[in-house]
Amino acid sequence: MTSTTRRVRVARRRRRRLSRVENDLTDLQWRAMQAAWGGCAYCEVTGRPLQRDCVLPISRGGRYTLDNVVPACGSCNASKCNAEVTTWLRRKKLDERAFLLRHAEVRRGLAEQSPGDLPSPDDIG
Repeated sequence: MTSTTRRVRVARRRRRRLSRVENDLTDLQWRAMQAAWGGCAYCEVTGRPLQRDCVLPISRGGRYTLDNVVPACGSCNASKCNAEVTTWLRRKKLDERAFLLRHAEVRRGLAEQSPGDLPSPDDIG
């Protein structure tokens, strides 16, 4: 019974935090981001469903924007939780430098595209 109450409180707190900030990541941008990364941004696994993971967690002031979201497999997303991304990458012994460079490259590439240049939903599958 206690865990249900806790889950409700946590969900309510999360909704409040999300409602206070502007979250402007569109579905089209999300699909383009998934195509650009080609798999999990952290472990590079492919063939699994990907989740939107905030590089700077919502609990630390992050929001769902093109600059702050990366595709992550369920395992990486759950493991990272609300940790600082560089600390988490070091703890998991993942290549921090490679992630940061790739993140900047993908962000720059997507920011340069106009909405007409983004792939259509049929292109991404």
